[in-house]
Amino acid sequence: MDHRFIPNLTEEQIADIQLEGLKWTVGHTHANSPFYQARLKEAGVEPGDVTSLDDLRRLPFTTAEDLKDGYPMPLLSVPEKDVVRIHGSSGTTGKRKILAYTQNDIDVWKDMFARCYEMAGLTREDRVQICVGYGLWTAGAGFQLGCERFGAMALPVGPGLLEIQLQMLTDLKSTCICSTASMALLMGEEVQKQGLADRISLKKAIFGSETHTPKMRRQFEQALGLEDSFDIIGMTELYGPGTGLECAAHDGIHYWADMYITEIIDPETLEPVAPGEVGEMVVTSLRKEAAPLIRYRTHDLTRLIPGQCACGVTMPRVDKILGRSDDMFIFRGVNIYPGQIGSVLEHFKELSAEYRIFLSRKDGLDHMAVHVERAPGAPSGNDEGLARALADEIRKNILVRGEVTILGPGELPRSFSKTKRVEDSRGEE
Repeated sequence: MDHRFIPNLTEEQIADIQLEGLKWTVGHTHANSPFYQARLKEAGVEPGDVTSLDDLRRLPFTTAEDLKDGYPMPLLSVPEKDVVRIHGSSGTTGKRKILAYTQNDIDVWKDMFARCYEMAGLTREDRVQICVGYGLWTAGAGFQLGCERFGAMALPVGPGLLEIQLQMLTDLKSTCICSTASMALLMGEEVQKQGLADRISLKKAIFGSETHTPKMRRQFEQALGLEDSFDIIGMTELYGPGTGLECAAHDGIHYWADMYITEIIDPETLEPVAPGEVGEMVVTSLRKEAAPLIRYRTHDLTRLIPGQCACGVTMPRVDKILGRSDDMFIFRGVNIYPGQIGSVLEHFKELSAEYRIFLSRKDGLDHMAVHVERAPGAPSGNDEGLARALADEIRKNILVRGEVTILGPGELPRSFSKTKRVEDSRGEE
């Protein structure tokens, strides 16, 4: 299969590239990064000790706390005169995670991102409406860099600005939107509300940055009249978005294994999980100059998917991001991920994909309330029975009981970026 940007590599070729990249990264950081010099010394590892990919497990982990402790430019492994840009995480509390980039880092990033547009089946005739944040965050810059490298037309609108978004859709006939799943859902609802479905030309969406359910995806695909949509992965620490994309076979996300190594570990024991099992994704960069990553703990939960993909692309695959190990909350002794509630909603065609979880504590006892919306067009006469049925299903699947409230379509707050699913006020008693 011929691609302009996606290489056709065998497993053996990928392994050879990874070993050479790993050797380079360890040597580069050992020579140029005070942080990694100290960590490698603690682990008793010299650059010459890395002779196979199995030696990866001898290397120390890097964490988000390390990045915050090294603020403002952690992990820096080049002279500052070689830094051409910085980007930061979208966090709102404490010190941001700020990462530095050389020009080569930028060039690698835009090539990876161009692969994503190619994987989604876009052409240079497409018009790509970019509905994600610009500035310190990596999203807008990454989507635009990759679009221009790929050769399609970029429409850099940014998040929010619904009136302008709809104007671009109708007047400039955007064929692809790039956004969070929440933003795609919001735009789909607005297109339907204003009767614009016959005036837009959207065919595809590339979305990411938050976990989603199949129901949520179906809702925005139908509302926007899409032929297909594609889940994208990435993080500020590893260049930004564009480090992998779902293909048209929808059997996992192809990631660029010639640019970074992915491990899946048990977040408690830090040991590798069995092939195909869910665990925390850990990444090691192979070409990153300014701020390399050695075994960086992402806290994203996923699994490696074995075997070759039906689409013909030979790059390996991970499952969609199933949640974050640090998103988990404990309710009455049970470990719960918000996405488990979203999965239960899949069984109720009368309900939409939107939900919120409210945790509180009264008289020393934890309480959980779940607010969900009726699907557009669904009758409202049986809300009480539907709430009971959903509460029973939650208890059956998650082993805890919550008080369910059914709201009308559109009553829950909408987001232009990531939707906040959990509000925990238990510490305020």
